[in-house]
Amino acid sequence: QVQLVESGGGSVQPGGSLTLSCAASGNIFRIYAMSWYRRAPGKQREFVALIYSSGNSDYADSLKGRFTISRDNAKNTVYLQMNSLKPEDTAVYYCNADVSTATMRRDYWGQGTQVIVSS
Repeated sequence: QVQLVESGGGSVQPGGSLTLSCAASGNIFRIYAMSWYRRAPGKQREFVALIYSSGNSDYADSLKGRFTISRDNAKNTVYLQMNSLKPEDTAVYYCNADVSTATMRRDYWGQGTQVIVSS
C-alpha cells in the first residue's frame, strides 16, 4: 500500500507565502507524475500543478508566476511554494501521485491540508 501525507497548510494573510509538502511512502517501485489539486469551499476540485520525475512541470494558467512545484525524487516528496497568496486561494489542497508498486500502477491521494488566506 502507498500513503501520501501532506503538511504545511495553515492560515496566512493576503500577500503571504506558504510551502506545502507531500511525502509518499509504502511499497513504491516508481513514482511518475506528482501533482497538487485544490477544492475551495462550494467549488469543484481544480488542478493546481504537476511535475514529472524528469522535473518537467505544468501549472493552471491562473496560478503561473505565483505557485512553484518541485520534487525531491530521493525523498518521494513533492512541494508547492505559494507566494502572493490571495483570499481566493483558500482551499483544501490535495496531493496526487501516479505510483507503480510491484503489482499495479494507479493514482493515490493524500488526505488534504487546509490553506486559509485571510486578513
